Amino acid sequence: MAIQDDLSIAILDILRSANLNCEIPSDLTLERPKNRDHGDFATSIALALAKPSGKNPREIAELIKVKLEARSDISSVEVAGPGFLNISLNSASQGDLISSILSAGKKFGESKTFPGTKINLEFISANPTGPLHLGHTRWAAVGDALGRVLSAAGAEVTREFYINDRGVQMDLFGASLQAAALGNPRPEDGYAGDYINDLAKEIVDKHPEILKKEGISQQDAFRDLGYELQLREQQEVLVRFGTRFDVWFSEKSLYENNFFQHCQEVLKSKGHVFEQEGAIWLRTTDFGDDKDRVMLKSDGSMAYFASDSAYYISKRERGFEINIYMLGADHHGYVGRLKALAACNGDNPDYNVEVLIGQMVKIMEGGQEVKLSKRAGTIITLEELVEKVGVDAARYTLIRYPTNTPMVLDVDVLKTRSNENPVFYVQYAHARLANILRRAEEQGFQLQPVSVVDRSLLIEPSELDVLRKLTEYPNELTSATNEYAPHRLTRFAMELASLLNGFYENCRVLPGKDDPVSAELTQARLSLVNGARIVLRNLLNVIGVTPVEKM
Repeated sequence: MAIQDDLSIAILDILRSANLNCEIPSDLTLERPKNRDHGDFATSIALALAKPSGKNPREIAELIKVKLEARSDISSVEVAGPGFLNISLNSASQGDLISSILSAGKKFGESKTFPGTKINLEFISANPTGPLHLGHTRWAAVGDALGRVLSAAGAEVTREFYINDRGVQMDLFGASLQAAALGNPRPEDGYAGDYINDLAKEIVDKHPEILKKEGISQQDAFRDLGYELQLREQQEVLVRFGTRFDVWFSEKSLYENNFFQHCQEVLKSKGHVFEQEGAIWLRTTDFGDDKDRVMLKSDGSMAYFASDSAYYISKRERGFEINIYMLGADHHGYVGRLKALAACNGDNPDYNVEVLIGQMVKIMEGGQEVKLSKRAGTIITLEELVEKVGVDAARYTLIRYPTNTPMVLDVDVLKTRSNENPVFYVQYAHARLANILRRAEEQGFQLQPVSVVDRSLLIEPSELDVLRKLTEYPNELTSATNEYAPHRLTRFAMELASLLNGFYENCRVLPGKDDPVSAELTQARLSLVNGARIVLRNLLNVIGVTPVEKM
C-alpha cells in the first residue's frame, strides 16, 4: 500500500474513534503542497468537519496531529492557519515511496475511477470524401490519448469513428470523381485537390467498366468506389499515426432495418415527440435547448437531427453509460441539443453525455503560416504534418494544450533536438534515465531488490523533489481522467523532466574517479532513477508517445 493511502486510512480511523458526532467521509485524498516547506502531504479535513461536528477546526486538527506524530514514519505534523494539517515524512519513509512505483511497474498510476464503466468515445468522424486535415489530426491525437487515459482508470472504452456516408456531400463527391475521370469541369460546390484526380484514376484503372455506365448510374458508382478507397486510406493513415478504432459506424446503417422508426418510437414513448405542420419534432426546449428539433420533415425526408437522435439511441441501446462526443470548433451548438436529446430519452445529460469542442490548429514554418495542402488543395493534411515533424512530435504537441483553446504548431521548433522542442525534452529525459541504468549494468552494478536498498540515504533536496513528483503521478492521471484532459499529463512530464535535470546537476549516481559515491548511495539513487523511468514510461505510453531508450 502506498504511504499516502496508508496515511489517509489512518487519519480517517482517528476521526472515527474521536466521537465527533458527524459523518466521516469514506475516503480522503491527501494533497501535495506546492511549497516543500509545508511538508510532504496536507489536508483540510479538520476544516471540513468543523461545522457538522460543532467543534473548532484547530481542535480537530490537534487531535489528528497527536496521533500521527506517534507513528515512526512521520517526522513532524504542523497545524497551520485555521486548521490545515501539514505532514512531513522522515527520510526513510520518503525513500519508501519508491517501493510502490517499483512494485507496480507498468500498472503504477492506474486507478479504478471508472471501474467497468462502458464508455463510447467518438472522435474525428470525418466525411469519407477527402484526406484527414489538421482539425481531424488534433482529435486523432487527443482522442486516442483520452481513450488510453480512461482505460487506465478501469473503464471499458470503445473508440468509435462515425462515418458520414449519407447526404448531399456524398453525391457531390461522386460527381467530382466522375468529372475528373471524364475530363469535365467539377461541380461548383464539388471537391477540389489533386487527390480527386488520383482517386478517379485509381477507380478507372481498377474498374474500367465504369466508363461504360452513364449519368447517375455512373456517378453513383464513382461515389461508392471512391468512398471505399477514401475510407480505407483514412484508416491506414490513422493506424500509421498510432490511432486505432474499435468501431467504424456508418450513418447509413441508422436507416436500415427501420432503426430510425424504432428510435422515433422510443423517444415518442418518453413524451417529447410531437407533430406540427406535417413534420415530426422533438421538444428539446423542455431541457434547455434553444429551439425544438425537426426529425422528419413535412415532405417525408430526414432532417439532419434525425441521424443525431438515432445515433444517440443506438449508443445507449448498445449499453454505453457515458457517451463522449469530440467535435470541431464549429459545433458549439451541439452541446445543448445533444444534452437535451439525452434528457428527452430519460437520461442524465450531465452524466450520460459529454461534449468536447476542439479549437483550430495553426501551423507555422519558416515564420509563415502553412495553409495549402499539396493533395487536398486546402488546409494541410495529417500525412503532410507527420512528414514534416514525425508521429511523436505531432502527437505530443497536439495533446499538449487544452482542446478548447486554439494552438500554434511551429514546425521549425519541432524539428530541433533542443530543450525548446517539448517532445525532445521529455523523450530525452527518458532516454537519459535508461542510459544511466545501462551504464550502471556495464559498471557491474546490479539493481538490488527494493527491500534491501537503504532509501533513507535520499536526503538531498533535488532527490526529494523528484520523489515527491513521482508520487503525484497517480493523482495527476486521475485528474486527467475526471476532467477528460490528457494535456495535464504533458505538463506533468515537462515538470518531471525539469526536476530530473536538477537531480543530475546536484547528485552523482555512478561513482567517478574524482567524485566517488558509496555503493549504498549508488543503489539508492539507481532505485530513484528506475522509479522515474517507470513513471515517465507509463505516462508516455498513456498518451501514445514512444518512450525512447536512446537518442
